[in-house]
Amino acid sequence: MPNGFSAREVAELANVPVRAVDKAIEEKVLAGIRASTRGRRRMLPLHAVPYAAIVARLPVTLTLAAKRDLARTLGEREPDRMTDPLEIAPAVMVDVSALVGRDLAERAARYGRAREDHIVIDPEIMGGTPALRGTRMTVYSVLGRLDGGDSIDDILEDNPHLTREAVETAALYARTHPIVGRPGGRPWAKAA
Repeated sequence: MPNGFSAREVAELANVPVRAVDKAIEEKVLAGIRASTRGRRRMLPLHAVPYAAIVARLPVTLTLAAKRDLARTLGEREPDRMTDPLEIAPAVMVDVSALVGRDLAERAARYGRAREDHIVIDPEIMGGTPALRGTRMTVYSVLGRLDGGDSIDDILEDNPHLTREAVETAALYARTHPIVGRPGGRPWAKAA
């Protein structure tokens, strides 16, 4: 079972805006529910992914109490049962698999395991920049190549020891964990 997900990872996996996940944290719907820490960030549990997807796609607005009940119910379920139908109010059932897809929680769990297997953050390797395990290739270089027009197959051809899962995981990790700080170089030169 993965250690947890950042708010950006939850948003990316659930295909919702980051603001929706942040709002659930602010409302204390997801905060404190088996949250763990990884570095300095609060990590959200697996059930935050289907929760965010359900709330974003429901055609009705839930009360704060109903949102908390929904999060609690999803948290009590096993990962393979998170897409089973559930009752969100008396006599109101939601077909979760029709709303968010049957494999959402499994896809999130698979990404979490792949993140732990393929990405290493070690001060001795590339100064602590997240990199693919066993290489000196950072996740940001993988994303840069994909954004620059290369395909996953191009990257795999250049690095036959990597797997497709490792490259996809690196790209998603880089998108959800952007480099913080001032951009390097001379960004004004591009505008001229």
